Amino acid sequence: MFKKYQLYIAKIFMKNLIFISLVFLGLSFILNFFEEIKFFENYKVGLKYPIFLTFLNSPSILFELFPFIFLISVKFFYINLNDKNELNIFKNYGINNLNILTLLSASALLCGTFILLVFYTLSSNLKNHYLNLKNKFSSENEYLAVVNENGLWIKEEINGYSNIIHAKKFNKNKIENITITQSNIKNAEVKIITAENADISGKNWTLNSVVVIEKMAENKKFKEIQYNSSFDGEIISNLFSNLNSLNIYQLNLLLSNYSKIGYSTTDVNVHLNKLYSLPVFYLLMTVLGLLIMMKFTFIKTKFFTIIVGVSVSVFVYYINFFSSLFGSNETIPVILSIWLPHLILFLICLLGGIKINEN
Repeated sequence: MFKKYQLYIAKIFMKNLIFISLVFLGLSFILNFFEEIKFFENYKVGLKYPIFLTFLNSPSILFELFPFIFLISVKFFYINLNDKNELNIFKNYGINNLNILTLLSASALLCGTFILLVFYTLSSNLKNHYLNLKNKFSSENEYLAVVNENGLWIKEEINGYSNIIHAKKFNKNKIENITITQSNIKNAEVKIITAENADISGKNWTLNSVVVIEKMAENKKFKEIQYNSSFDGEIISNLFSNLNSLNIYQLNLLLSNYSKIGYSTTDVNVHLNKLYSLPVFYLLMTVLGLLIMMKFTFIKTKFFTIIVGVSVSVFVYYINFFSSLFGSNETIPVILSIWLPHLILFLICLLGGIKINEN
């Protein structure tokens, strides 16, 4: 069973975590609301859409801020206990700094697991609804592209034809094993174009080893032909780049589909591994924040404490940013790009935890 002081400490930490989260959620809502107002300034939709879209998008923004929320929360936790002289009371009852650190670490790990499994699932689903709704007002909603276990599928209307494009392999600016079904919008005549591969670096595709099949006509073979599309490799890649709108199950499914069609899985791998590592990251940020408060006893003002917290947050942000960038560019292995910043934080916390009970 939990002891009373353990429940009390966990309760204080949770209160601070929830309070700081609500503050950041409010700030995210306000800032995002003004962005949505700007987006809809040319549409006569009133405030209904900006408010609703802000509501859908704010949890996703908050999710990105959780590492820093944990850091700030533990600082306020320490300040609250110190102001009430409760730290000295704990020490008089034999509860040392290591006991408090261990308890907060466990609390942060549990909260982080909950955030990953529950909150992220909610925020990603809301983000998906946000993107779908916002795309209705976008000029790029005239076409559709999806990836499944059978490959890449594109639907577009261009030059009086409704085209369905299927490619079994897709990798950046090249697609392979292509079938294009063209339906004339006016008379419903159908033409099928097959090709071994195509260069899609621009919107004027070059199809190679082509066979054109038309009704009441012999099949025609061409070494290469040009095909005008609404898409190029960059547009297609960008359509699948917002991974924050996919939950963990959908990300794993996308990873499997990308592997089957030969598309690079690096970005999805980086994103998934980053998600899996988050509970540990939250734990390390909590430990780091508490060690700063315990070690640097010369910090007398709350303002200076906030400055230290912001400085640490910026440092951690850039470590994660550059490490993830190297992973996405395949400069270093994906696993290393995700866990290297955590290892650095762990070593810093380990050094900071030396003789912790002497403070």
